[in-house]
Amino acid sequence: MLKLTTNKINALKRLSDENGIIGALAIDQRGSLKKMIASGSAANVGDEGIIRFKEIVSEELTPYATSILLDPEYGLPAARARHEDAGLLVAYEKTGYDATAVGRLPDLLPEWSVKRLKEAGADAVKFLLYYDCDEDNSINEQKHVYMERVGSECVAEDIPFFLEIVTYDAKNDDVKSKAYAQAKPHKVIEAMKEFSKPQYNVDVLKVEVPVNMKYVEGYNDGESVYSKEEAAGFFKEQSEATGLPFIFLSAGVSAELFQETLRFAKNSGSTFNGVLCGRATWKDGVAPFAEKGEQAGRDWLKDTGRKNIQELNAVLKETASSWHNKISEK
Repeated sequence: MLKLTTNKINALKRLSDENGIIGALAIDQRGSLKKMIASGSAANVGDEGIIRFKEIVSEELTPYATSILLDPEYGLPAARARHEDAGLLVAYEKTGYDATAVGRLPDLLPEWSVKRLKEAGADAVKFLLYYDCDEDNSINEQKHVYMERVGSECVAEDIPFFLEIVTYDAKNDDVKSKAYAQAKPHKVIEAMKEFSKPQYNVDVLKVEVPVNMKYVEGYNDGESVYSKEEAAGFFKEQSEATGLPFIFLSAGVSAELFQETLRFAKNSGSTFNGVLCGRATWKDGVAPFAEKGEQAGRDWLKDTGRKNIQELNAVLKETASSWHNKISEK
């Protein structure tokens, strides 16, 4: 069982519901969101557009979320606009990675530290790491050291460290391919095992589900990679790979498929502790905001966006486990 300080436990409570389930809303996207908004014709473009869209999402959806994940570059006005009961996670990494260099190496926002993020109101710090457990050891060792540094900063400031792991295959860029679907369970589970080690001081893992559901028998239109039994086995193995609390990211799939995936995870024996869900909740609201303006975006969020998050909350109540079962006080 993970032993945490009183301050870290209290911070996790601010990010969760009363039962220890995290139903967090993620909108720390930067470059990708700016491109989505720029594709429209309304006046909200550039920095002003991305800042305003985040504010509207925060205003309209945080009354239904336990917390919100934002970035310090464009998201602090949205942090101030959130519902008073919603906790705040703040991203610490630079968005994206240098595609011209080998290894998708991590990088920090140069103007920020964990200390400054905490002073800006963060209840927890999130870092996104791209990781291929089978990549050259010299690259992965750099990532291991980097995460040790971030974890040590979080220990020094007595604030929870949420590590988001996005896996990939250094030899295959097509993450939607059948070949990657076959490799994905191994990649996801081994990454979780690595960063559950105590030297990283990770408090919560934010991870992908261990399979591509679009290749699971019964969930696919075309060829299957996994039978339902095989997929269920991978969910169980993933859950048993860590003693840490872990939550699922939505990876941009539809709201409906994400909800089905959570039910499948529960039925497979996964003890996941919630979600940090972004695009599955709000992505279809970008187009009305970008094309017709702020009110159209707000109307979409009030209607479909709210429905997406309330439906997700209902599924979480049926499926997620409490992190209280995995944590004790130091």
